[in-house]
Amino acid sequence: QVQLVESGGGLVQPGGSLSVSCTVSGATFTDYSMAWFRQAPGKEREFVSAFRTSDRSTNYAGSGKGRFTISRDSNKMTRHLQMGSLKPDDTATYYCAVYGGRLAYGSLSSSNVYTYWGQGTQVTVSS
Repeated sequence: QVQLVESGGGLVQPGGSLSVSCTVSGATFTDYSMAWFRQAPGKEREFVSAFRTSDRSTNYAGSGKGRFTISRDSNKMTRHLQMGSLKPDDTATYYCAVYGGRLAYGSLSSSNVYTYWGQGTQVTVSS
């Protein structure tokens, strides 16, 4: 079955950079839509960024624009969320989510359209 394996995360000082990765395994599809969401304690889950392999389009939440980038890997089933200029408000558990296929651009930020979810990885921004 399809599994998403997340890696990376950790503790970083404000202003620093960090990368989290998500690998899709067990999939029969090669085109997919992937998103990152995050959830901080006591807060609702929020959209961070998304990527579509079909046309390589990306979508970023306002909080991450200019600071976060989804990058490719030599493994087409792996993507990295590179985060820079991190702030304490970025502290959260980050989850990757995948839909096997092409989602409409306007749906990329909706958590309920994704079929598969990773286990989450903790990102803590603190001095």
